[in-house]
Amino acid sequence: MKRLTLIALIVVMVISVFSFSSLAADLKIAAILPGPIGDEGWNMIGYNALKAAEKKYGAEIAYTERTPVADFEEIFQGYALAGFDIVWGHGFQFIDAATKVAPNFPKTIFAVATDLFCQPPNGCSLAIYEAQNGFMQGVVAALLTKTNKVGYIGGMGVSSIIKSKKGFEAGVRYISPDVEASNAIVGSFMDPVKSKEIAKAMAQKGIDIIVADADAGNIGIIEAAREEGIKIIGSSGDYGESYPDVVITSGVEDFSKALGALIDDVLEGTFEPKIYEAGLREGATWLAPFREHEKDVSKEVMAQIRQVVVDLISEKIDLPKLLED
Repeated sequence: MKRLTLIALIVVMVISVFSFSSLAADLKIAAILPGPIGDEGWNMIGYNALKAAEKKYGAEIAYTERTPVADFEEIFQGYALAGFDIVWGHGFQFIDAATKVAPNFPKTIFAVATDLFCQPPNGCSLAIYEAQNGFMQGVVAALLTKTNKVGYIGGMGVSSIIKSKKGFEAGVRYISPDVEASNAIVGSFMDPVKSKEIAKAMAQKGIDIIVADADAGNIGIIEAAREEGIKIIGSSGDYGESYPDVVITSGVEDFSKALGALIDDVLEGTFEPKIYEAGLREGATWLAPFREHEKDVSKEVMAQIRQVVVDLISEKIDLPKLLED
């Protein structure tokens, strides 16, 4: 009897593994990106997550970049009609289109990179714990400023930017109440000219470190930093790879962790219309190498930065409480 039970269990396990592998092999995932995949920021990390899914799950992938708002619904529908299992719009701006299209394709999972979209039975969000990233950036800025004035420039006043900004301000306060934290919103993720103007104005007020979180606008912020002799902390991508002279470090984000959690649930038949969020604990965000700037950071300060990261992961730092202060 025990032998029969064991055989039955093995058969079930083999069938389960076979089914999982078969589903993974047939999996089709598409991403719709608002900007270019070479922006070194938001759109690049979306594309990287898609490529990571292709490698890990053997999925068939497709993507559309530089997508006009007017085309969102049509492209969502096109991928659904083509039999894609998961179609994901990479940004808050895709919420309306996903909301309209999803009910017409109940066998397709529609995801939006935000924390504001959960539409049963087949709509969900993919999100990074943005406040953690902002907090780390604020800590670094507050520890390294020489003028006691730091700044944050966001692209638009959307949920992810608001959370990053609040995290940044909380990180600065955590280090010192004497450091003045300013912030500004460009009004667009695609305006390097205005981003540069805002950064130069901040620099001329004595701000010597700026967190650049304006996507394509970050190039303008970096140009301003070079002209004004200040430093930058990047967001989303590792900007220090391309601009090591002015970028101290970056709050890097990996969307593949949230996307992977969604894919696993889809493959296992446990999908829920919820927020699939990932942060430091999941390896979805981290501080990039300081590279040539590390020589300017004392061992004590670097140890303090590392300890903050550890304490965020362990929740010794009560971030939700600090965000309320």
